[in-house]
Amino acid sequence: MEARGHNFVNDPDDASLVVNCFDRERPRPFRRRAQAVFVVSLTEIGGGAQTVHEAMPRTYPLLVRSLSNLLIGLTGPASSNPDAHFVTPEQGHYRVNGSGDRDRFFERVYERIEPLATSRLIINNTFHTDLPEELWEGDEITRSIREAGQRLDALDLLPAPFPIDEILSERDRRHLKRLYGLGGLSYGNISARLDETRFWMSASGVDKSDLKDIGRDILLVTGYDEEEGSIVLSVPPDVEPRRVSVDAIEHWMIYREHPGVGAILHVHAWMDGVPSTEFNYPCGTYELGKAVADIVRTREDPSQAVVGLKNHGLTITGESLEDIFERVEDRLLQYVPMT
Repeated sequence: MEARGHNFVNDPDDASLVVNCFDRERPRPFRRRAQAVFVVSLTEIGGGAQTVHEAMPRTYPLLVRSLSNLLIGLTGPASSNPDAHFVTPEQGHYRVNGSGDRDRFFERVYERIEPLATSRLIINNTFHTDLPEELWEGDEITRSIREAGQRLDALDLLPAPFPIDEILSERDRRHLKRLYGLGGLSYGNISARLDETRFWMSASGVDKSDLKDIGRDILLVTGYDEEEGSIVLSVPPDVEPRRVSVDAIEHWMIYREHPGVGAILHVHAWMDGVPSTEFNYPCGTYELGKAVADIVRTREDPSQAVVGLKNHGLTITGESLEDIFERVEDRLLQYVPMT
């Protein structure tokens, strides 16, 4: 990493990336104090795992227990040129073969770490209790978002939240909630435009098949405060709001640039033949949002775009959520290919 221009720092609070090494029998979390610090954990997982079905049961619990953004599991001691299995919170998995040229091996490892080391997380929210009273119970657009969540559930594209209470100690759950406002892991997000500058969007960490309360399950995004790196939201008074989905920055970029986009759907699914982002940027980062927005801009009709997020899923634009489902519902592949 130093050869690629990164600098080692002694104080983790000054870092953008921390590599956390631990014994798999004693997974040790790194409790970062800042949201903008990404953690890559490294451990041996033993055995000769080759496929996702062999590696995931050994690695995913370690990813969660170590509070990591990415886990690298090695299949044996360093002296044997082990394979490296990369596991993401979205249950993505890909393997870097350890045999052959070692310089090339470490180049490939670096390529998968670099997006974490250079990304800016945009998950802070600024809440204003100024939502017009006529919107406190929602409108036709929020009803379309509720229906879209139920349609996703029917397509089996919303895995049940990971049993985080069974994996993490109470102390670590408190730490995650304090750091990210995380109440569990959920998948996908839905948004739809209200007017030229505002859009409704599903909240983070909620069951997308059961979206109910305005300000908690569905929120109104009114802008982005670039100086503070914060998504700005309008909520009803006397409501304790949840954070909006981490992909709000991506949706904000697309709506701002393309007036014809009326709705956006993000799913952990795939479609054949779609253009894809080049790097596996983390969710909620400015870089992922920009990479997706850059591809949407190249489409003949940006309001009908389908963009692959490398090793992650799809972002799909449409004139409405109904339009999106009519175009893609029968073409969605449940599993995202990992490369």
